[in-house]
Amino acid sequence: MKDARAAIRYAKAILNLAKEVKSEVAVNDDMSFITATIAENKDLEVMLKSPIVKASDKINVLNALFEGKVNNVTLGLFQLLKDNKRIAMLKSIAKKYTLVFDHLMHTQVAMVTTAVALTAEVEKLVLDKIVSLTGKKANLENVINPAILGGFILRVGDVQYDASISNHLNELKKEFDNSQFIPKI
Repeated sequence: MKDARAAIRYAKAILNLAKEVKSEVAVNDDMSFITATIAENKDLEVMLKSPIVKASDKINVLNALFEGKVNNVTLGLFQLLKDNKRIAMLKSIAKKYTLVFDHLMHTQVAMVTTAVALTAEVEKLVLDKIVSLTGKKANLENVINPAILGGFILRVGDVQYDASISNHLNELKKEFDNSQFIPKI
């Protein structure tokens, strides 16, 4: 992503501004809301990235969608991005803000892939185990992938633990393929 550095700079600047007015948590919620809204609505994403649509029209759409639902710091970001001709970066900045905020709060993102959705009880057990292993709080993202058949794949930061049934079957297959066992006839 060519604008990743700029997105991080904007995210850090918005976080600093939000901290000054003690609304960093509210702005983080706004950024998650914006990211989800843009991800769910491809037309909105295309419109924000379009060089044909006027910046003023983009701002009008953003204000219509988010005014009254987000913090004033977030609304100010829209205008700042318009002034700097960076509205197309809104989704990227929102994602980076969440990452920078999580780092500030000593929280990490843990992604657990399962064949079926986690229950609240299992989710709590996973979060408790992550805290006991890493010493940091975590936000849990549950990705559902029926191809793993069962078990789970847990990724926290750079560490991945694969306890899926499909992984065990693949390892067993490799073991059989590599064995020199030749049956006697």
